[in-house]
Amino acid sequence: MASWSRQRRSLYAALVVVVLAAAAGLPAYFIFHKTPSCSNGIKDGDELGIDCGGSCQKLCPSSFLTPIVSWTRFEQIAPGLYNAAAYVVNPNPNAGATDVPYDIQLFDDHGVLVSDTPGVVTLPPHRNTLAFLPSIDTGKRVPAKASFEFTGIPDWTVKADTLSPLVVSDKKYSEDAGGSSLSVSLRNSSAFAIGPLSVYAILYDAARNEVGFSRTKIDGIPADGTAVAPYTWPDDRHGAVVSIEVLPVAE
Repeated sequence: MASWSRQRRSLYAALVVVVLAAAAGLPAYFIFHKTPSCSNGIKDGDELGIDCGGSCQKLCPSSFLTPIVSWTRFEQIAPGLYNAAAYVVNPNPNAGATDVPYDIQLFDDHGVLVSDTPGVVTLPPHRNTLAFLPSIDTGKRVPAKASFEFTGIPDWTVKADTLSPLVVSDKKYSEDAGGSSLSVSLRNSSAFAIGPLSVYAILYDAARNEVGFSRTKIDGIPADGTAVAPYTWPDDRHGAVVSIEVLPVAE
């Protein structure tokens, strides 16, 4: 009987210890334990780096390819005013970046800086785009060369191509002595509205040289609907335009 009594007291004592440990440990757990997060500045959970990779939207530096800048151009739209653009290729099929900072510099024929203009560009997933700067004022100075440089590292995140239902259904280009114009028809084949959009257009000659470019903004395209993006230039191209590339980008 005494042995059973000692066992019972030992059992009660063990239960008391468990209860006290739980009473002390659970509050400490909730105070000091931090749930894995994609914005806490440490590598935790299934992250492959600090706040990147795994289930986080942000991609780690080893998970994306560097964007490619194919060319940088400028064209006069009025005396002392120029549009400038750089053609950027995003080789990442499932990643995009917004508000990526850059500079476009214009130089005269002696290599002297005429203007240094900053901008930001959206890099849509697996799509090409233009880093476009409108109406750069150069005063009486005439640029002869342009250069482009990213001034910040793109903050890449996992993204899907939201514009896959968008189709360029028609392109109508015309020119005369007073200038040139382009009308692009866009069709949304999905059951949901798309927009707003920036729609870039590039004019090419037979040698695939860029002979003109511009941008039009569209508020949106309704589900199973259409929209028209218009463009005008003050100069004609003397019949040089043989192909047109249209690059829509979601705002």
